Formats: sequence, structure tokens, C-alpha cells
Amino acid sequence: MAVHKLRSLPAVIFLLSAAVLAFPNPKQSTCGYKSCPATKPSMLNVHLVPHTHDDVGWLKTVDQYFYGGRNDIQHAGVQYILDSVVAELLKNPARRFIYVETAFFYRWWKQQDEDMRRIVTELVDEGRLEFINGGWCMSDEATTHYSAVIDQMTLGLRFLNETFGECGRPRVAWHIDPFGHAREHASMFAQMGYDGFFFGRLDYQDKESRMQKREMEMVWRASESLKPPMADLFTGVLPNGYNPPAGFCWDQSCSDEPVKDDPDLEDYNVDQLVDKFINISYTQAKTYKSNHIIMTMGSDFQYENANPWYKNMDKLIRYVNARQAKGSKVNVFYSTPSCYLQELNQADLTWPLKTDDFFPYADDAYDFWTGYFTSRPALKRYERISNSLLQTCNQLEVLGGPKSRKGPFGAGDSDTLKRAMAVAQHHDAVSGTEKQHVAYDYAKRLAIGWDHCQVLVKNSLAVLSGSDMTRVFCENLNISVCPLTENSKQFLMTVYNPLARPVSWSVHLPVNGTAYNITDSSSTVVDSQVIPVSKATQDLRRNQSYAQFELVFRVQAPALGFNTYTITVLQNDTDPFPPKSRVPPSIQNQYLKVNFDTDTGLLSGLTNLKTQQTIKLTQNFYWYNASVGNSESSQPSGAYIFRPSSSTPFIVNKKPEVTVLQNSVVQEVRQQFSSWVSQVVRLYAESRELELEWTVGPIPIGDGVGKEVITRLDTNIDTNGYFYTDSNGREILERRKDYRPTWNLNQSEPIAGNYYPINTRSFIKDGQNQLSVVTDRSQGISSIYNGSLEIMVHRRLLRDDYRGVGEPLSEPGEYNEGLSVRGRFLLALTSPESAADTHRPLGQERVFQPLLSFQQGATQSTTPQFSGLSAELPPSVHLLTLSQWNDDSVLLRLEHQYQSKESSEHSQPVTVNLQKLFSTLKVVGASEMSLGANQWKEDMKRMQWNPSSDNLVKPLHENMDDPSPWEITLNPMEIRTFLLQVHQK
Repeated sequence: MAVHKLRSLPAVIFLLSAAVLAFPNPKQSTCGYKSCPATKPSMLNVHLVPHTHDDVGWLKTVDQYFYGGRNDIQHAGVQYILDSVVAELLKNPARRFIYVETAFFYRWWKQQDEDMRRIVTELVDEGRLEFINGGWCMSDEATTHYSAVIDQMTLGLRFLNETFGECGRPRVAWHIDPFGHAREHASMFAQMGYDGFFFGRLDYQDKESRMQKREMEMVWRASESLKPPMADLFTGVLPNGYNPPAGFCWDQSCSDEPVKDDPDLEDYNVDQLVDKFINISYTQAKTYKSNHIIMTMGSDFQYENANPWYKNMDKLIRYVNARQAKGSKVNVFYSTPSCYLQELNQADLTWPLKTDDFFPYADDAYDFWTGYFTSRPALKRYERISNSLLQTCNQLEVLGGPKSRKGPFGAGDSDTLKRAMAVAQHHDAVSGTEKQHVAYDYAKRLAIGWDHCQVLVKNSLAVLSGSDMTRVFCENLNISVCPLTENSKQFLMTVYNPLARPVSWSVHLPVNGTAYNITDSSSTVVDSQVIPVSKATQDLRRNQSYAQFELVFRVQAPALGFNTYTITVLQNDTDPFPPKSRVPPSIQNQYLKVNFDTDTGLLSGLTNLKTQQTIKLTQNFYWYNASVGNSESSQPSGAYIFRPSSSTPFIVNKKPEVTVLQNSVVQEVRQQFSSWVSQVVRLYAESRELELEWTVGPIPIGDGVGKEVITRLDTNIDTNGYFYTDSNGREILERRKDYRPTWNLNQSEPIAGNYYPINTRSFIKDGQNQLSVVTDRSQGISSIYNGSLEIMVHRRLLRDDYRGVGEPLSEPGEYNEGLSVRGRFLLALTSPESAADTHRPLGQERVFQPLLSFQQGATQSTTPQFSGLSAELPPSVHLLTLSQWNDDSVLLRLEHQYQSKESSEHSQPVTVNLQKLFSTLKVVGASEMSLGANQWKEDMKRMQWNPSSDNLVKPLHENMDDPSPWEITLNPMEIRTFLLQVHQK
């Protein structure tokens, strides 16, 4: 047992096992920066970095990649890579290797015997095998939500820490393959304690500009709110993507000439190769600032046979360095990204400052990688709601105690879903850029994780509510399928809210009765209405359900807790009023008025009745024909690339069929645009926002043309070419049509070249009005016209885009007719000054949504209502993580969810008392950790850099200190991570 003093609370001490944080190595280690090779200050030092890039699923599934199965698709077997590399490292102490994807290493490690584990541990302790990045996967940066990214990083970093201690801690973030780079990712990496970040892909025009100005390396200031250098991260662009320089690939999959150094044999080529390498080194050095350059010696799934690589690199190093005796100034050696970074830091140079992000990414004039922002929209939604379930599962595991894991409903766990969600963050997973059979595998893993978590949730709710009645979950409520609610005369519904503030949520349940009595946990009657199931829903679900109606009502749930509702049939013989075939001039509640054009049936305006703000607002659905190539370029649209054949989209229908339904709970204007596009414009009685529920698909391809479907919101807001998007669900970035902040853009694709990713929200504004759009998954968005937003909702394509996936993005759907997708947008009209107070909480509610569970019969619980908090948290504070760590310790993350200049009311520092946080847990110890939870916060010492123009971005507020050991202060956009020792009260 290792004794660790609580760093933030020096008066309290508790015991943590060595598995909690880094344990001391049995002998003196020389890992990390201490293991770096000697360099020569007067020479050009070339750092050779042997590496492999192992996708956690892409053309093959994770299992197939690990074992080397289905080599008819792609020859790749990760287990053999690790076997081979370890054997080769033992032959020469100068050799180095870096490994990145912990998901694969974790599998391999589990299969090794004690002798092999000892050997590998020694290699790690000596810095010869170094872990870089260290997350479970190398996550996508465009379509991932920050909470899921933090979780997957924590999962990988914790395994490395528990297995190898401090020597297993990565110093460098490494995203060599993702297709564009988000500012929020850089901010998270900085807060996790990384000293630097390297990536391989950036826009071809940006790269050309940076090479000319020798700005391939920079300091990335990744937050406008966090006080520098908290979110500053040294960032480098690798010279060859992540491949070796041309002519120097010696993997068994390569065809380059080996180093032939026997002068008595034919094809002796040492002098030729050495000359070529030296020339390449000098050429590369011209675009970088220091006398150190890096070369990535490896690529996708290379080193399955590591011998050719190391044998030839050994010779290359020997013969290139031998030229120094003849006056050469090139010094080459085995190295790692960490060692390269250390040399740059010690050079004490001034580096350019970067404050925006690296989207969109194009690798040529007509090749914009903006299609994947929307590719596989159903998988993107499944990943998002899986994240919500995982947070609920984690919280209930803590709140319910040990019986959550082994209780009345058997053994449940959160680990299975944690690993499935971590895999889903991979840059060929949630991105939608994998083969179809791999997409199925990702979804299957999530489904298995759901099963494990649902058992845990049942156990925990049984403990907390005092009811062990059988509990079921209805996972298809979005298409009105739930056998229990459809067939029961009386049932219970428990609403669990994972947010640290109370929520109000509208529920639609499939039923066959026509009138119901609903009471909450305090026996208060809840207003409800029964409405007919729409034709669009009936078409989607087909024979999965025969519910004729939906029961609609509003529920309330306390902070980090649940409420129980009793629902009883009153009658089932009188049909509710059917929708009327007419276009209403308007629908409204106390907050909003929504106008319609009575001639077309389309939206025409929106009014905030509280502020009397009014805008013109029209909305319709369109599609772009997907390019199959033309005289300018042969590039087609595909899973990665968005390339419309024209800048003018086709309209689905200028005048949809419209029916209207109005009652005391909800008003719906149902629009049928075509057989494959429909929408419900929905306004609830108590909502401050308008809901647009869209259903698109199967996209028709009978004309032989792939289609990219968008919805466009057109307003009279004077945007002047500007719009705004979130970065991984956190900070907002300003976007401008046909413009890049860091180089002069030559725009060659006026539509695709203006698309950006959104994860939760986007908006347009002028001096008076702001229209915010909150989404339920990651999507692509643009503002092509002044005052408009267009969002891509679905794609079905008939060509591969030549980026490796090798098949068109044409998802078959459940009935092999093409995939249908349903989603929701929330629209809010406010002033720009008050907008954040609306769209911030709305965005969190859509990501961390209530979990509904159902029980047959009447109330049998002793605790029908529960909150895990002593009091709700302030509006500016979000409880990001509450997760079981060890038997008596939990991981807690609290974040300030507002930017420093975002809200006049909420963009202020706020203080929370850790001891008074929970209603059922007594907090007896706390120690602060890095964001990745693999270092004590006070031990986190990062390299300092000298950015140029250091006055570009300053936060509005100075950071405030903690007022007392138990009270912690959160500054705008700050996330703080604590390991708590807790006892059940």
C-alpha cells in the first residue's frame, strides 16, 4: 500500500493502493526525458521515430486487426507487431519504439506471461519503449464530444499508470491521422499535462504557407478563457504526414530498396542512399526553425516484421553519421517525440501563436474532408446517447454503492460500456469513415455495453428506491415502440436525471389507451394528452409496434436523481382528435410565437414573446447531388469527402402536405415534404425553444445519383458572412465564409470549403437578435448565404472517395432499402447578450439526457424521489464525471461551463464545497488530479514556451484561488478533477 497525502487537503490522509496513481519503480528508472539520446548542438540533428499507426477499427474490426484476421481485406495483425518490436528492441539498446493505441496494447498485455511482462516493463523503464498519447484510441476531433474524449483518455492513461507507473505516463499528444484538429482537443491535452502535441494532417494551403514562413511548429493557445499558459500547447506539424521520407520505408509492405552495404555484392547503394537522406534532411530543415527535425519511420500497421525496419535503420544511422568525418553536419539517431520536444524546448526560441483551429481540412483544391462531419448519422446519434447512458451508469454505480454491481438483478458493470465508448471515439468510428461491417461492430459493442450497464442501473435504482420490481428500458421510444407502455393498464416510469440541476423534459410514450391519469412522486396530477402516432413514425417502425397513440406529458427530475410517475389508463374507447389538414397562421405558448406561411405550409417567422424580438424565419429541405468527378477534378463525394456537383441544391418540396394538432400540452405542425422527408414542428406548453423533429430516408438513388441532404434556416438576421460553432461541445469559435484566420484562402469549393463541424450548437447573430440551433448529434454546418444556416442531416453516396475505405457510403438500413434517420433541432431566439444562458443548458440537456425506465403495476417503492446532491449546483457548474475508482474512492470532475465573456451573470468564478456536495456520501478525503486523472495536480509540471504576440488573447477575469481546503473555486471554462475518498452515509 502506498500512503499518499491529500494534496489539496493537507490535514487529511487516506490510503490508496499502488494501482490508484503512479507507483515507484523497484529500481532507478531512466524513462521519459532522462532517456533521451545525446545530440550535437553544432549539427542538424535528425530524430528517427519508429512507430506504427494502428486504427482501432477501420477496414477491419478491432478484433480482426488485433488477431490479423480477414487479411483478404487488409494485411494487418497488431499482436504480431508488438511481438516483433519487443524482440527487436532487445537486440540493440539504442533502438526506440513508440506505441499509441492503448486498446490494442491492453489486449496484448493480458495475453503475456510474467517473463514477457518483466521484459516489457524494463524496456519501458529504460525509455526504449515509450507510450505516446496514451488514450484508449486516437480520437476523432470533429465529431466527438469532450466528455467522451476525456473518458477514453482516462481509460487508457489509467491502465498505463497502473501497469508501468510514472514511466508509462505519456508526455506528448499524438494525433497523426485525424482529419482536421479541434481547438478544444488541444485545450484538453494541455490540461491533462502534456508538454506538446504533434499531428500529420492540415490543409494543403495552410501547410504551404507555414513551410514558407517556417511556422510548422507553434504554440497553440486553445482557450480564450483559461489563463495562459493553462491551455497553451506546443504543437508541431509532422513533415510527411506520419509516413517515412520517400525512399526510406523498410516495412515488409514497402518496396523501397534496403541498405546494401557489402561492396563485393551487386547493387551496393550506401553512398546513394546516404546522399539522398542528407539532401532530404537539409530540405526539411529549411521549413523548420531549429537545428532539430523529426522523421516518422513507420505507417499503418507496420512493424509486423520489425527486423527489416531496424536492420536498415541501424545501417542508415551508422553510414550517415560516418559522413561527419568528411564534413557532414547531419547527425541521425533513434529518438521519440518526447526527446525531440525536449530539444525544441531547450532551444529557447520564440514560436508563432495559434488561436483558431484546423478546420476544415483539404488535401487538394477540390478535396475537402467535410463530409464525415455527417457520415453515418444514426451511428453518431447512437454514440451520443450511449455517452449519456454511460454517465448515468457511472453515477448510479457510485450512488447505489456495492449492490449496484452485484444486486437483485445480477452482476452489472460500467467497464464494458466504458471500453465500447472509448473505441467509438476512434477517428474511423464515430467519424463514420469505416466499412459497413465495421460500423455494425462498433454498434454491437455499444449494445453489449448497454446490457451490462442496464443491469447495474436496475440494481442501483432498486437500492435507492426500495423497489426490486422488474424494470425495463425502452430503447426505441423515438419511433414509438415500448411493449410495456403499449399493453399495460398501469405502470410506473422512473426518470433519472444525470445533470446536477433539476430538469424538465417532455415525454412521448406509445400507448393504445385514449386517456390516462398521471401522478408524480408527490401524488400531484400531471397534465397529459394523447395524440395519434404520425404516419412518418408508422412508416419507420413498420411491424415493430402497433401502438396507435402517443401519451405526451412533461416530467420533472431533481439534480442527480430520479422522480417516479404512476400512469394509469382511464379509458381506451374514444379516439383523440386527429390532426387537421390545414396550415395554421401561427402556434404559440407564453414564450414563443411561431408563424407559418398559409400558402406554402413552411415556417415564416419566430417571435420571443418575453422580449418582443421577431425575425423572419423560413426552413426547408434540400439536397446536393454528389459529384462523381468532372473536368476540374476526378474527386467524388464519399465517406470523407463532401463535393457537391453544383453550388445550388435541389429543393425537396416547396409546398409540403401539412396537418396541425393542438392541445394543452403540445402543438405539432406535421409537414410531409416527400415520401422520404418529413418533419414535425413542435412547441410544448412550457418550452422556451422550438423543436424541429426531422425524418429523412431512405434517400432515393434510383436516378443513379448520390445525395447529400441538408436543411436550411433562412432569416433576416444580418450576419455579414459570420456564424459560430462549438468546439467538441465546449468553447465557441467564430467562422467566416471563404476565410481562414491564418492564411490567404484560395477558395475552390464554395460549398464544401465552408463547412464546419458542430457537436451541440451553432448560432448566427447581429446586434439585436441571435438564433441558436442545438443539435442531438455531431453534424456538418455552414452559412452560405447572409442570415442563413444549413445543416447536413444525411448522406447516401454511390462512389468511394479514394481515401482507403474502398466502398461507397450507402447504408442499407434495417430493411435493406437504405437507412432512414430521425433527429431533432432546438431553436432559440434571444438577444446576443443572454443567448448563452439558454443554449448552454439546452446543449447539456441534449447530451446528458434523462434515462427512462418502466415497471409494471403500482407503486411499491419506499423512496419514489431521490437526489444524490445535498443541493443543486450553481447554473455555471456542470458535474462532468462521477465514477467509481476503487472500493472507497470515486473520481469527480466539476467544470465551469461558461466562457469568460459569454454571460454577464454566469461568467464569473464560482465556489463549490466538496464536503457538502452529496446527500448519500460522506467525503472524508480529496486530492486534486490532472484532467486525465493520471497525475496529482501539484506534480504536474509542464514545459514553458515563448509564444510571439503574447498579448493576443487574455481572459476577462483573473483566476481566483480556493477560499479553503474543502471549498474549490472554478474559473470560466475550468475543469477540475478530484479523487475523493467517500463513505456511504
